[in-house]
Amino acid sequence: MDLSVDEKTIVIKTFNANEANQNLNKQVVNIFASGPSIADLVFHESLISEPSIFVNGSLSLTREHSFSNIVGYVISDARFIKNNPEVLSQYYKGQPLYATVAVYDAIRASLPNLISQYHENMRVIFPADRPLSDKTNTRWLTSLPIIKKIMSKKIELSKFANHSSFVIDSSHEPEAIGVSLDVTDGFIEAGTVAYIAAQLAFSRQAGAIHLYGIDLLNSNKPRFYEDNSNNAPSKLDKAVADRIVPSFNLMGKVYNKLGVPLINHSSVSKKLFNFD
Repeated sequence: MDLSVDEKTIVIKTFNANEANQNLNKQVVNIFASGPSIADLVFHESLISEPSIFVNGSLSLTREHSFSNIVGYVISDARFIKNNPEVLSQYYKGQPLYATVAVYDAIRASLPNLISQYHENMRVIFPADRPLSDKTNTRWLTSLPIIKKIMSKKIELSKFANHSSFVIDSSHEPEAIGVSLDVTDGFIEAGTVAYIAAQLAFSRQAGAIHLYGIDLLNSNKPRFYEDNSNNAPSKLDKAVADRIVPSFNLMGKVYNKLGVPLINHSSVSKKLFNFD
């Protein structure tokens, strides 16, 4: 995508798993979300030295812990930038950033210096079921001719059922769910950015994916980096049973079958899932 910053055009590349520096070479990857249980996690040396991916406000963990192998930072919702610009202004130091077009537009509006300084470390990711344009990767459109007819609409996940980069459960109610095997072709949404981060980790050839701070059951409480006066609204409660849990269960089943274990370490939500 092209962004205009200080009258200069800056190009942010779209994520491509085939880029050599994207390959995680089967390493164990830890994804840190923002649930309150993170505050109880012991950050021992081996944990902070393994490849780490952060989402939204969990990047502020770098204030207290010296993570030595940060391989990703994922933001999918531009409202996070609008509500929490201080997270990026204080803790974003050029870590590999994976975000949507809307997020980069929001960063340009509020923190344009970050775009100017770190754009080479940034990659665009996009939801597979959204209309695609020249701002995103379209290399796979020829395999789904019907998309050319519905570019102006949100695409039903069932349309991706025969695509090699996705596993779709079209029978799930109230609506289909799915998981991406290659975020180069787009990610599947489930209602939480951690789900996107896990798809990114798999796409980058992680050997195992460990999830921390995905609490779900206490999503009405402030995230660990918030307090009662500034906690942003969450839609997790409404979506947990119908979408988030079934999606993670599908992901765990699919990724485990493909040799990449998915492990949830949240004591709060662990019993909700049946993939580990």
